Amino acid sequence: MATIIQGNELRTLLFGTAVSKAYTPLVVETKTLFNVTGGKVLITSIVGEVTTAITVANTVKLQANPTTGTTKDLCAATDLGTTDTPAGNLVGFQGLTGDSILTGPGAVPTLKQPVVVNTGTIEQVTATGADGGITWTFTYVPLDDGAALAAA
Repeated sequence: MATIIQGNELRTLLFGTAVSKAYTPLVVETKTLFNVTGGKVLITSIVGEVTTAITVANTVKLQANPTTGTTKDLCAATDLGTTDTPAGNLVGFQGLTGDSILTGPGAVPTLKQPVVVNTGTIEQVTATGADGGITWTFTYVPLDDGAALAAA
């Protein structure tokens, strides 16, 4: 039997366009992961995959930094290294204000509710201790004509 809708087409229909950004090695800094251009986008899912083990105590969070307006945390700063997070683990959060990043060997939550961000950047803030690497994958739908989210 022929497949009418491919997996990537189904993902796009349900969640929007997928964009990924590898960030390795993690260092203590505010790193721009994605640029939001042309207006507002609706982020429908956020998930990270640890590509290099995270083994030192640290604090990691994601934030939206609009060109105009106030920077807003997308999740709470979370220590991913005191209890080692091995390569292959997934990281995610539910998208509610104050949620910590959760890790799992094979499953993590993704957004309970989509998040709207405006033109600007999405950043990873690693405030203390850093090693390892994460590839972040976002899915999004443009809310304004011409709006897009792209890896920085």
